[in-house]
Amino acid sequence: MMDQYIVIGKFIATFGIKGDLVLQHHLGDGIDTESLKTVFIEEKSGKFMPYFIAAVKNKNTEEALVQLEGVDAPEKAKPFLRKQVWIPEQEVKTQAAKHAPISLLGFMVYDEKKMLGKVVEVIEQPMQVLLRIDYEGKEVFVPLNESTLIKIEHKKEKITVQLPEGLLDIYIN
Repeated sequence: MMDQYIVIGKFIATFGIKGDLVLQHHLGDGIDTESLKTVFIEEKSGKFMPYFIAAVKNKNTEEALVQLEGVDAPEKAKPFLRKQVWIPEQEVKTQAAKHAPISLLGFMVYDEKKMLGKVVEVIEQPMQVLLRIDYEGKEVFVPLNESTLIKIEHKKEKITVQLPEGLLDIYIN
């Protein structure tokens, strides 16, 4: 089975004279620097190129300094700026903090009692989080905010929401 890759952030700057890159990420409490060995950059649509990590150091909970193998000068790091960074979906599960929205990947979404589908993407916005789910073969975006969210059960990987009237109709009609 081919890996599903998930965007965890992007390279926003270079740092220092050794070609370190600043990775701004959505994982929550920082990166598990021991287990993250490879990141992927999408070179062409659907074609991911692996880059091996020589070193990772957390700057804070949202940024890490990443040294890629073979990138040992700021000039070599510049082509990576503003590039999205992807890792396999199963790694997101181990890297993401429980409270980080990205940790909801793979959870099942229910509209009160009815199962809608599995979370395939988490999109963070300023006022809410959007969950992209596959509902009856169609792509549906479920807003997660204080008026729609009823409950998140981490152990059961279950999210219960109360969708706005007519939201599903927009996608299925």
